[in-house]
Amino acid sequence: MLAKDIVQAIQAEPLSIWNNNLLNKDYSMAFASDLMSDALAMIQNYPESTILITGLCNSQVLRTAEMLDIEMIIFVRGKKLPEESLEIAAEMGFNIFTTEYTMYETCGILFGKGLGGIRGSHTS
Repeated sequence: MLAKDIVQAIQAEPLSIWNNNLLNKDYSMAFASDLMSDALAMIQNYPESTILITGLCNSQVLRTAEMLDIEMIIFVRGKKLPEESLEIAAEMGFNIFTTEYTMYETCGILFGKGLGGIRGSHTS
């Protein structure tokens, strides 16, 4: 799913656009969590094709995304990074958006449009 189609589907507002060309990038997966330790564990094998969806709105998200080489972050519930964090995000090369939808709604909309999720390993 193209980034611009993701943004349109969830009526997202841009907070920081580092590279407009990334709006034409095709993403195949999304991962949603407020626990950045989960993001580190789950996304590490798929960073180039995954968007991060979170309600955690602080610099820890930026550090996690940087470690994983994530390029697109979506904050839910209308959350926005402080201006100084947005400046850092731009320097780090992130495209960041916010949507008024909850995390549940955001994930449901994107899943309904065909964006997949990352499957973890399950043990019995």
